[in-house]
Amino acid sequence: MTAAQTTEAPRAGWTDKAVYAAGAVVWRLVEGKLKILLIHRTKYRDVTLPKGKVDPGEMLAETAVREVHEETGIRVSLGVPVGVSRYVMTSRKQKVVHYWAAEATEDAIRESTFLPNREIAALEWVSVKQARARLSYPVDLEIIDFFSNLVDDGVLQTFPVVVLRHAKALPRSEWDGPDAGRPLTERGKKQAKSIVGPLQAFGIRKIVTSDAVRCVSTVRPLAKALGRKVVETARISQDAWENGDDDLRAVIGHRVRSLKPAVVCSHGPVLPGLLSEIALATGTIQGSYLSSAADLEPAAFSVVHLSATNPGSGIIAIETHIPKV
Repeated sequence: MTAAQTTEAPRAGWTDKAVYAAGAVVWRLVEGKLKILLIHRTKYRDVTLPKGKVDPGEMLAETAVREVHEETGIRVSLGVPVGVSRYVMTSRKQKVVHYWAAEATEDAIRESTFLPNREIAALEWVSVKQARARLSYPVDLEIIDFFSNLVDDGVLQTFPVVVLRHAKALPRSEWDGPDAGRPLTERGKKQAKSIVGPLQAFGIRKIVTSDAVRCVSTVRPLAKALGRKVVETARISQDAWENGDDDLRAVIGHRVRSLKPAVVCSHGPVLPGLLSEIALATGTIQGSYLSSAADLEPAAFSVVHLSATNPGSGIIAIETHIPKV
């Protein structure tokens, strides 16, 4: 497994002085040859990777997708994280930029409305070797090196299985009905809305959830935004897990076999089992990293990246995202 984990929690020590940004190594295959996208910036007269600063209220993943589209006109879904660059700006603040690999489909390229403008003078598709010669900054070269490792390992084409903990729910002590009927709090409702953009950034196509009210309510805003139905199942519910009649293996096995980007929403106590089943389904050696990925706050989620060409080759990377609400 690639040692790549991303969290929305700022790191201690330079939080108040850091400027956060996100971007992507956008790639495509042209007649079987790998090409990546560079941007030529007008103001700075440099060549770099598409990226930009986080807008208020945004999470990093949605920033990356938005900035790629704004700068290149190309809509992408995020793949594997490919590193974080850190450097000091002229203002003496530290800038921290998170990057993902992101495939540009032929449809997305055809639909691009890019024209040279005051910010971006030109776009250029080049080989990895050419990119190393053209890029203006050493920090970008480090990202390209990480990206190249994925290419060399044959794991560039991936799909995500996202494990999501439901948003903040009313405590049991304040609820008289059955546990499965507990609703979201007002904060929980805000959290459910806040994670729609970040989850969309990973190209989610399937939504599977525990049939508990708090889980269904968590994914409902996402389903509405995507125009997709929610698959509700008791097999990953907390009641089933506590009673010993859950079937996490069947649910996860189906998701891995489908090769489609999916989100699976469940409960805190169930999450370790879901992550463990993903590891088992892909032949991945288990370790403490799974416990970390399962230790989620309400509405937080871990994105498990799997190979789209050989999912049995193991987990490629896991990254964790924490809502700001």
